[in-house]
Amino acid sequence: MIPALIDSHCHLDFPEFQGREEELLAAMAANGVVAALVAGVTMEGFSSVLSLAERHANLYAAVGIHPDTLDGSEADEDTLVTLATHPKVLAIGETGLDYYRLEGDLEWQRERFRRHIHAAIRAHKPLIIHTREAANDTLQILREEGAGQVGGVFHCFTETWDVAQDALALGFHISISGIVTFKKATQVHHVASLVPLDRLLVETDAPYLAPVPHRGKLNHPALVRHVAEEVARLRNVSIETLASATSANFQRLFGVQFHA
Repeated sequence: MIPALIDSHCHLDFPEFQGREEELLAAMAANGVVAALVAGVTMEGFSSVLSLAERHANLYAAVGIHPDTLDGSEADEDTLVTLATHPKVLAIGETGLDYYRLEGDLEWQRERFRRHIHAAIRAHKPLIIHTREAANDTLQILREEGAGQVGGVFHCFTETWDVAQDALALGFHISISGIVTFKKATQVHHVASLVPLDRLLVETDAPYLAPVPHRGKLNHPALVRHVAEEVARLRNVSIETLASATSANFQRLFGVQFHA
């Protein structure tokens, strides 16, 4: 029997997947992937995210604006809180800081991040954190705003073990993506081997970052199995152990229960 896995972060609402919904869900079922969380990145796109979650019992949603989104509507705190009351919305995010693509005064990004944290605390929902070349500021703002009250997950983790330890100390989980299957991703390998098993998640971040042996192709939730298998190998545990732990972690963190 294939052990049950959960893709803790994907973007099935993106154009790459248009018209392929049933195909993707069938592939998930064939690979023992029993659920997936579809993370919002814009206000304009959130209706599509929520619609997916409403149509399928094993798909869930998160509401937020990606940190490097420049176009589109902002969301005030009240709007985020209201949208997060929907029973299929499990989290606020993805949100955070990204200094990789943008230059200049990025205070607007930090203000947006703070709004998301405030909304998560008011809504009693965990946060989905995106951070790239901004780890120190990300952690500082999480501490300043009391984000440990709700916790959440640092998704698609690529930072150092020191950053991971700081995130764990704040009550956050660490999610490992298909990058862990890349030969040169030694920093991710190291973190994946050390995160406490009860604080670990796996994800695809589909349509991006397809794991080996599908690297360079379109990623989708069924391929989270390759991520889990590599993490299990790095930790010297069975895929059954890894799948059981990460699925339990997801359900506990996001407050859902289901039977594989």
